[in-house]
Amino acid sequence: MDADHAPEAVAAIELIPTILDTVCRLTGMGFAAVACVSDTRWIACSVKDEIAFGLAPGSELELESTICHEIRQSQQAVVISDAAADPHYSGHHTPARYGFRSYISFPILLPGGRFFGTLCAIDPEPRDLERAEVQNAFRMFADLIGFHLDASDMLQTARADLGRERETGIQREQFIAVLGHDLRNPIAALDAGVSILRRGQSPERAEFVLGAMQATIDRMNMMVGSILDFARGRLVGDMPLRLEPVAVGKLVAQIAAELMVAHPERAIDLDCRVSLPLLCDAQRIGQLTSNLLSNALTHGTSDQPISVVCEDDADEFRLSVSNRGAEIPPDVRERLFLPFEQGGSHASAGGLGLGLYIASTIAAAHGGCIDVASSPDQTCFTFRMTIGNAAN
Repeated sequence: MDADHAPEAVAAIELIPTILDTVCRLTGMGFAAVACVSDTRWIACSVKDEIAFGLAPGSELELESTICHEIRQSQQAVVISDAAADPHYSGHHTPARYGFRSYISFPILLPGGRFFGTLCAIDPEPRDLERAEVQNAFRMFADLIGFHLDASDMLQTARADLGRERETGIQREQFIAVLGHDLRNPIAALDAGVSILRRGQSPERAEFVLGAMQATIDRMNMMVGSILDFARGRLVGDMPLRLEPVAVGKLVAQIAAELMVAHPERAIDLDCRVSLPLLCDAQRIGQLTSNLLSNALTHGTSDQPISVVCEDDADEFRLSVSNRGAEIPPDVRERLFLPFEQGGSHASAGGLGLGLYIASTIAAAHGGCIDVASSPDQTCFTFRMTIGNAAN
């Protein structure tokens, strides 16, 4: 058990004050304490002080100045009815330093023989501590404290394990939801492509639609790789990246074309001014772009185009997606990038509230961020990434 947390662990045992009061009444001594004793520290964890000794829970004594230091080494109790008359302790430095004549201390051991500290008591006057009932009581109380400390430690461990299991469960559910969310757009694009081909098209038009469908299938195949990541224990919160130089303008154009196939009634204005390949994970940046565009298509005014601007300079890459529509209230903006959060007009979309969360997670994995600006006329999401600063 960590010595820094020992006072908290002892304070959580409701019986301790009663034990200290009982040993003082039983022995007639004025000071009793439960101390945590490590190889470097002596810490008072719980105290009953009727002689103004001056220690409070959390107070420390110099380890080598205490008899508890010797008890830690021997793990044997020390009983002194009168230090002045005791052949071993009459010249000992501890009674002289702290001004006591009677002293009793029993080791507190945890299961397996691990040493925690001591249950001890002192008094400036001699006390009859050789009585069997006194030593039996101290031994019983020390064992009881050790039992409670071990039970508390086990309970904390169980709670921590349960918390991790719950977190893993939540992450697993989020992962499955994320995968389903990311697959909806390419599936919609394929469905639209099949519908177009069934109506009969010119060879040129059919070839274009088939090419778009093949690109969509390729992207879905890469998404399935995420399942293998998950099977290896890689959850969304710890996103692995496959970094390579990417013609990001071409990638964004591909995603935009895919979504225009799925939403033929909508317009997407694309302006890409990227001069150099971007070192990034193409699949993840594709997901980010798709989610920002899908968000704009869902919440933007249907008769107004979506604007996509892709640009870079010497230091930064920027991808901005803007749509016309109602302003996002400030309190809603604060929650937009949290998983399963929806607000304002977003609540009516019927989605899982994961698109922007996924996008922000991908941005963070690349050492970047997404910010949002919203006015009564326009809402704009901007992904910013320092060039050459992908996090993983």
